[in-house]
Amino acid sequence: MTDVFGLSHKDTGPVTGNDVSTAGSAGTSGTQGVHEQVVFCADEHSGLRAIIAIYSTALGPSLGGTRFYPYASEQAALADVLNLSRAMAYKNALAGLDHGGGKAVIIGDPSRDKTEALLRAYGRFVQSLGGRYLTACDVGTYSEDMDVIARESRYVTGRTVANGGAGDSSILTAYGVFQGMRAAAEHVYGTPSLRGRRVGVEGVGKVGHRLVDHLVEDGAEVVVCDVNEQAVERVRRRHPQVAAVAGRAELIAEPIDVFAPCALGGSLDDDTVAGMNARIVCGGANNQLAHAGVEKQLADRGILYAPDYVVNSGGVIQVADEIHGFNMDRARAKAAQIYDTTLKIFRIAAEEGVPPAVAADRLAERRMSEVGRIRAIWLGQ
Repeated sequence: MTDVFGLSHKDTGPVTGNDVSTAGSAGTSGTQGVHEQVVFCADEHSGLRAIIAIYSTALGPSLGGTRFYPYASEQAALADVLNLSRAMAYKNALAGLDHGGGKAVIIGDPSRDKTEALLRAYGRFVQSLGGRYLTACDVGTYSEDMDVIARESRYVTGRTVANGGAGDSSILTAYGVFQGMRAAAEHVYGTPSLRGRRVGVEGVGKVGHRLVDHLVEDGAEVVVCDVNEQAVERVRRRHPQVAAVAGRAELIAEPIDVFAPCALGGSLDDDTVAGMNARIVCGGANNQLAHAGVEKQLADRGILYAPDYVVNSGGVIQVADEIHGFNMDRARAKAAQIYDTTLKIFRIAAEEGVPPAVAADRLAERRMSEVGRIRAIWLGQ
């Protein structure tokens, strides 16, 4: 343990994907690799307990949000941050960004434990990494929290509009998921429209409720579920025609054409896939595959899976644009390209006879390898 800015800090250095049990979407082709750096952060006075994981800086400084969540154990938090940071590397690669993959988790209940002191203590740790990791919002954190963290660190994005930021990144996350869903509909039905299709949305929080807006506007029939009844009621007040069911099991049993997981990860497990009626899976949640092999189960059942880290990259596109001086039209235009990228992945998957998740992994790994090699050329400076 070393003392950094008066805080307790432990840096493990490289960590392999096999050092902890993980599962997820990115890396399904078998290339999990080694994380460049994992930092355990603690500050007794503010109650901060956090982990920052940097998977890769091959394409540039790592970029990924900070998740504030009441993990059952430090081991569970570590598994999540390793998984999420690896997925961010793949996501940023396929989004065409010059950023590697990183992620952070703060262990605790944000409704009870989040304070100015805790966020500022966390900001000191982000600053201590010297720009190797840029943070932003995620589950349990908001643009207003990024403003507080930014009082201690230069390496913060996803800030409020009042402070020169892009604001809520869920805007383009939902837009990008919708573009990916349009591509999936084009591949399966021959048209990019969701009109007349029945779409089941699991989770109508920051991203899910905005996705519902896009679907209703496009003429889709929508049914939702969420553990938070108030979130469901908010959607139904806005769109009275939207139906609601009790939970995921009831949702996948519905006669739906598209299943859109927009809650926490791991929703595509063996039981969910076995009971699914949908022809397409396309949603905003990170790390939807509960374990390796689920992507093949989906393919074997004739269910088209739009890889999560491809279609939900609109948010990171939005916050990355902020680094250069945010322009919504420019960021939205880049997020619209998710449609073409998703179609390209479906085409590669068909040509190579592999699930789309594997095709996406290969495409991302190729860019990380090729561009990473170029960035290694010495410039003599």
